[in-house]
Amino acid sequence: MAKIKKGDLVQVISGPSQARGGDRGKQGRVIEVLVDQNRVVVEGVNYVTKHVRVGQTQRGTKTGGIETHEAPIHVSNVALVDPKTKKPTRVGFREETVEKDGVKKTVRVRYAKKSGEKL
Repeated sequence: MAKIKKGDLVQVISGPSQARGGDRGKQGRVIEVLVDQNRVVVEGVNYVTKHVRVGQTQRGTKTGGIETHEAPIHVSNVALVDPKTKKPTRVGFREETVEKDGVKKTVRVRYAKKSGEKL
């Protein structure tokens, strides 16, 4: 079961600090999860510049130049943010019984564990 999903608020917990030009400590929403590569794309984190060749669209407008966009970051370098304390926390799973149309079913539910002072 996935600990981090699309739309989650996560914080970067490793790498160079923001004072040294890195992204550690930044928080952002998960845009995309690349399961086969164990990576996530986080909004506003790990910006890279990409040089795109000049081309033309159907309407004749020019495309290309230097674009910046988010690059994937390894899932072990981010932590889920606790919605109550706004601090990074660990993820746990518990089983809950859900009743739908008179049928009881046991499902796994994610929850944020108690976030500590440091992580």
